[in-house]
Amino acid sequence: MPAEILQAIAAGDVNKTQALLRSGANCETRDEAGATPLILAAGAGNLALVKTLIEAGADVNAKDQLGWTALMKSCFNDEADHGFPEVAQALIDAGADIEAQIVYGTRPLMLAAGRGEAGVVDVLLKAGADVLATNEGGRTALMMVKEKFYVEVINQLNDAEMAIKGNSPSCSTKHPPGSNVVTFLKPSAH
Repeated sequence: MPAEILQAIAAGDVNKTQALLRSGANCETRDEAGATPLILAAGAGNLALVKTLIEAGADVNAKDQLGWTALMKSCFNDEADHGFPEVAQALIDAGADIEAQIVYGTRPLMLAAGRGEAGVVDVLLKAGADVLATNEGGRTALMMVKEKFYVEVINQLNDAEMAIKGNSPSCSTKHPPGSNVVTFLKPSAH
C-alpha cells in the first residue's frame, strides 16, 4: 500500500487517497527521498490533499532527507514557479513550525521572500515568523530579497522590521553617502 498512496498523491487523486487512508494506508509512508505524502502534496500545492492528510493525522513537521518540511515545500515550487499561500496557511493552522530550518539556516520566510512569494510571505508574517531571524551567514529575509528587487516583498519585510523595531517608515535614512542603499516605501494612506 505504500506505493499506492504515493501514486495517488502524485496523481493528485483526493478520492483515491481518502479510500487508501480508510483502508489503513500509512500517511507517514516515505518515498525514496524521504518525503511523506504531506510533503509531496504541499509541494504540489494541492490544498485538498493537504487537508485530507492533516485530518488523517499526518505529521506536519515531518522532514525529508534534506530537512525540508511540508511548509518549506509550500513556500515555492520550482516547476510551478510559485508558492502556495493557502497550503502554507493550512499547514500553519495545523501546527507547522514556521521557524524550521534547512541548509545554511534558511527558514520558510527566507525561502518565500527570496523567491518573491508575497502571498506566502504575508501568511508567514501574520503567523508570527521572525522577520529579524538570520541564516548562518547573518542575513535576514529582507537582506536576501533586496538583491532580487521583489518590491512588494521588500515592502512587506521592511514594514514588519520597522514595526518590531518600533519605528515607522520614513523617507530619511541613516546610511552614509555612497552606501548604495535603496529603500522602497509604500505610499501612506492619509
